[in-house]
Amino acid sequence: MTRDAPAGAGKDERRQRFARGHRGERLAAWVLRLKGYRILAVRYKTRLGEIDLVARKRDLIAIVEVKARPSLAEAMHAVGPAAQRRIERAADLWLATQRDHARLSLRFDIIAVLPRRWPVHLKDAWQGR
Repeated sequence: MTRDAPAGAGKDERRQRFARGHRGERLAAWVLRLKGYRILAVRYKTRLGEIDLVARKRDLIAIVEVKARPSLAEAMHAVGPAAQRRIERAADLWLATQRDHARLSLRFDIIAVLPRRWPVHLKDAWQGR
C-alpha cells in the first residue's frame, strides 16, 4: 500500500483476494465434478489447518489445494513444504472421521486457477508422509 492510498485500501485488497480465492475454489470444484469426482468438503477447517477441497472418486480421496495465480509456476511455488505439512495434518484429521478410512487411498493435488485459461489439475503434486 502506498502512502497516498486511501484509508481502507488494504481491506479492499484483502477482500478482493478473498473473493478471488472463493471463485477459484468454486471453479476448481466444477472442474473436478466434470472429471467424475464428488466434492465431499469445501474449506474444511481443523485446528491444524484448512483443506480447500476434499474430493472422492471411487476409493481415492484427493486433498486439493487451490491456488489462483498468474502462472503455473507461481501456483506450485505457493504450496511450499510448510503448507504441505499443514495440509497433510488437516487431511489426517479429516481421514480419521471417515468410517471407511482403511480402504481409502489419499492423494495431494493442486489446482492452479490461471488468468484466461482452463484450470490446471496437478495430480499427486506432492507425496504425503
